[in-house]
Amino acid sequence: MSRDLSPEVDRLIEAALAEDVGAGDWTTLWTVSEEARGSATILARAGGVIAGTGPAGAVFCKLDPEVGVEWSRADGDRVQAGDEVARLEGRLHAILTGERTALNFLGRLSGIATLTARYVEAVAGTGCRVIDTRKTTPGWRGLEKRAVAAAGGENHRIGLYDMVLLKENHIRHAGGVGRALDLVLPRARSAGLPVEVEVTDLEELSMAIGRRAGDRADRVLLDNMSEEQLREAVRMVRALDPPLPLLEASGGVTLDAVRRIAETGVDLVSVGALTHSAATLDVSLLLAARGTEPAARRTGAEGTG
Repeated sequence: MSRDLSPEVDRLIEAALAEDVGAGDWTTLWTVSEEARGSATILARAGGVIAGTGPAGAVFCKLDPEVGVEWSRADGDRVQAGDEVARLEGRLHAILTGERTALNFLGRLSGIATLTARYVEAVAGTGCRVIDTRKTTPGWRGLEKRAVAAAGGENHRIGLYDMVLLKENHIRHAGGVGRALDLVLPRARSAGLPVEVEVTDLEELSMAIGRRAGDRADRVLLDNMSEEQLREAVRMVRALDPPLPLLEASGGVTLDAVRRIAETGVDLVSVGALTHSAATLDVSLLLAARGTEPAARRTGAEGTG
């Protein structure tokens, strides 16, 4: 296992390779001699922000620890179409067999970083921060959240265990916002966990914040509120005695609307699309050209594809 990767990511890489290689990479085994060595370059085919260099490089090292991977770009770096991202040197079996799995990690995570950077740029200067959600690919959450952070976004929570978030169904079962807060706040304070409560209108917000300062949640999630409602929510909270809860706008946030939402004065805007709707960044791997071509191609002989 790479010293830079968690055991969970190491297992994910192993599973991804097993899925792709199966019983064997027959194409490479039957066209490339086992001792053949060479070099390759990973290139960006579109502009974006790089993320996922750790797992992508680890794919090749998992197949052959002696493969050298030199990154020209680090996570969080911007690239343009045609830019070099990495150079590889070593056994061609490992480079060719690991190619697609490595590019899947790099392209997927770079796509998340690229989309995150667009949202972060859209709210620049407002003081509002862009955060992610738990709408992640199963098994990929840690990697996807690191990609968000590499591009200037922030992580909301990693899982159910590191924050208490009272959502609609919890509140409904508990018997209302106030009752739900009464149930969790003492235990959460004892456990050192932050508490957030979801509200859907200004009446529920009043219930959440109309309490003693020590009995309020640390954050209030304003779910699917209009910009007018968001501005009023900000006014209501800023009229309180400190400490003030952070306000998070959430629900169907688009790139076109995110700046207007940020300008209402909310502290945070959560965007599920960062991880569930990001397009993969196009990256490719090219072997360095050899001095000669196979005989059939050199002589123009015909063959099947």
